Amino acid sequence: MAADHPHSYSFSNPNPIPDPSTSQPSLLVFSGGTAFNGVVEELKKLTTCVAHVLPVSDDGGSTAEIVRVLGGPAVGDIRSRCLRLSDQSTSEALAVRKLLGHRLPLDAQAAKLEWYQIVEGEHALWEGVSKPYRETIRSFLAYFQNQILRRSKESFCFSNGSIGNFFFAGARIFFDSLDAAIFLFSRVSDIPTESLILPVISTNDRLTLGCELWDGSIIRGQNEISHPTSGSMQPINKEISSVPPLPSAIKRVFYMSSEGRNLLHEVFPTANPAVLDQLSNVDCIVYAMGSLFTSICPSLVLLGIGEIISSSSCLKVLLLNGTHDRETSGFSASRFVSAITDALNRTYGDPQNRLKNPPSQYINTLLVPKDGQIPVDVQCLASQGIFHVITVDSICDPDMGIIFDPKSLIRALADLIGRQTTTNVIEAQ
Repeated sequence: MAADHPHSYSFSNPNPIPDPSTSQPSLLVFSGGTAFNGVVEELKKLTTCVAHVLPVSDDGGSTAEIVRVLGGPAVGDIRSRCLRLSDQSTSEALAVRKLLGHRLPLDAQAAKLEWYQIVEGEHALWEGVSKPYRETIRSFLAYFQNQILRRSKESFCFSNGSIGNFFFAGARIFFDSLDAAIFLFSRVSDIPTESLILPVISTNDRLTLGCELWDGSIIRGQNEISHPTSGSMQPINKEISSVPPLPSAIKRVFYMSSEGRNLLHEVFPTANPAVLDQLSNVDCIVYAMGSLFTSICPSLVLLGIGEIISSSSCLKVLLLNGTHDRETSGFSASRFVSAITDALNRTYGDPQNRLKNPPSQYINTLLVPKDGQIPVDVQCLASQGIFHVITVDSICDPDMGIIFDPKSLIRALADLIGRQTTTNVIEAQ
């Protein structure tokens, strides 16, 4: 819970969100594929001019199976965000969303049988999908199936498989381009053209995330860091009590070669140029709630990201988590800020590429969910140069614990952006 402090105040604005048709602020959001999804619908009421920057290192569930057999980057987080942004205004749009959002049964044999029904166009999920959409989607599902059959030595497991992931993988391989696959998925899902889904690294290669702990040990694989499942295809349980604690706190995350097991196999992929372009031209940068080290930091450690953010005068907002997880057990708010600062400064990486910017060049406002578990140490935050700490109404989710109330969160963002715009106008006069 936020402490009572002159720089800390609550936000519960009853006024409606401004009409986005009159003036749409532009945002860039660093997030993963789960936590921020819950506020995407509400965010659309403020603006659709949003660049969603997502990691491509997820290696859990059906994404892991696709990467194992077909290679390439993980698309699960991207597919998840695309579905949240997809059109829901017509019955056909809802039918397409239902199809691409469908998951196959956990039982491997039942999953395989249902997959054949879908790819052959005989499943009830195709009801309500017109012929042009049906032929487009089916062609890429069939192409995905063909790619699996060509790799007959690798037995593909369809258990808990995502139809959207299969469509995405088929399109990416067909076009030999992740960006082209995102464009196709966006058009099929009728996502507003000003809403961008940007992989932080634009690649057709497999990317593996690693982390270095403070005790010197290395963990390989995003899922192994955050939600280890011992190779199970079961849906990932993200409750903190469901996984053992880390043997030591996380020092940093980095990218590894696909076969690497230690620091000698660290690689340095290039940030997506489109992300760098967007960072230079937005009104507000948001570090979303979610898994700090495996959802947010993988997008921050790349060359160029810290340089652009630190030089920008725009609003820079951190959305604090409402509960602890395996990655941040025992963290206070200032430790979240330090972790983000260290990632953007690449503090513990290659000495040749380190920055020395203070936290206040990366974050100038902290939004905190009311009654959250993370201690808000306002004095430490002030010492980091962060004086705007705003408490936002929260709700208790039965699975995720304390989370932001979506309406209150977006109103708080709208108010912050409005204040910043007014300040900029006054300074320009």
